[in-house]
This record gives sequence, C-alpha cells and structure tokens, in this order.
Amino acid sequence: MPLRAAYALDLQHLALQVDVMGLRVQDALASSSEVLLTGDLELAARVIAGDDAIDRMFATLTERCYDLLSRQSPVASDLRLVVSVIRIVGDLERTGDLCLRIAKLAPEHHLLAANPTSFEILGTMAREAQELFATAVRAFTQRDLRVAHSLEQRDDAMDSYLRRLMAAILELQGPNAVPEAIQTLVAGRALERIADHSVMIGERLRYMLTGNIESLSREVGP
Repeated sequence: MPLRAAYALDLQHLALQVDVMGLRVQDALASSSEVLLTGDLELAARVIAGDDAIDRMFATLTERCYDLLSRQSPVASDLRLVVSVIRIVGDLERTGDLCLRIAKLAPEHHLLAANPTSFEILGTMAREAQELFATAVRAFTQRDLRVAHSLEQRDDAMDSYLRRLMAAILELQGPNAVPEAIQTLVAGRALERIADHSVMIGERLRYMLTGNIESLSREVGP
C-alpha cells in the first residue's frame, strides 16, 4: 500500500476511534446519571470499573497522535485533525472522570435525595448534561458545524440550573444540612463541568474544520 494511502487510513482510523471513545463515555454518563437518581450500587460499581477502559483509550489515542506527529509531520487540515483529537480525547477522559465522581456518590444517595427541591434540579441537570454530551458526540461524528454551534447556547441553561442549585443549597436546614450540601454540590459541579467539556468538544471541532482559532478562546479551567 502506498505510504500516502496508509497515512490517510491512519487518520481515518484515528477519527473512528475517537467516535468509539465518545460513545463509551456517553454510556458512562447515562449510567452515572441513573446512579445519581436511584443510588444503584451495582450500576455504580460498573461505572467505576469501566473507567479503566476509558483511561486506556485515552492513553492509546494520545500516543497514536504523537506518533503521527513525529512520523508524518502533518500539515494544514491533517495537523488540525491530530491536534484537535489530542484535545478532544482529553475532554472525553475528563468527562469520564466526572462520571466516576458522580457514581462514587451512590452510598450517600439518601443525602442527595433528602431535599426534593435540590434533587429535582440535579435530575434536570443530569438530563441536560446527557443531551449536551450526546450533541457534542454527534457533532464530531458527523463533522457538523451547525450542531457544534448550538452547544454554547445550550450551555447557558446549565449555568442557570447551577445557580438555582446553589440557591437551594443555601436554604438547606437541619442536622444533615452540611453533608447534604456537600454531596449535592459535588454532583452539581460535576454535571456542570461535563456540560463545559461538551461545549469545548464543539469548539475544537469548529477549529478542526475551519482553522479559526477564535473557536478555541473558551477553555475549560481546572
């Protein structure tokens, strides 16, 4: 097989593996959201065990990107693809870690569910996070700029939910108010961060397809 054809197949396979990783993380998010709502310990254990596979995919794909950079010295759109994949798999891996954080709250589910107001907001945030992440995965899989553009606007709703959640936390009372507040805040912040990473996947896709660096101006903080 000519070297150029083999190189093109390498790039195609790289993008397909990102699709696979995105779907794996999407499954983890759906499961961790279910754990958040139900406290299902067995499902939580599966999410926790499954994070190792996500970490391995992250390491493998990152190594493959660096190998392509060193062997092929890609330019133009090929270089943007490889660089964007490095950043996107980072967003996917961190989203997986946030799913893990949510799953680990399962033993304290009674604290999360103790206050109906905050628990309802968490449920809404979980659904919104799943929809945002699924949209980000679809945008990358289909290379759809229109879908990618929609992510940042939808993220504004998640910010609003987080503000409502904080207000509900401040109103908690009773002997368990502090542990309830801590667990609720951990879950809410994890969901809000998942939304942020979903938006960044869209921004990185926009850069990959257009080369416009303005799309990278919004970075997710620590």
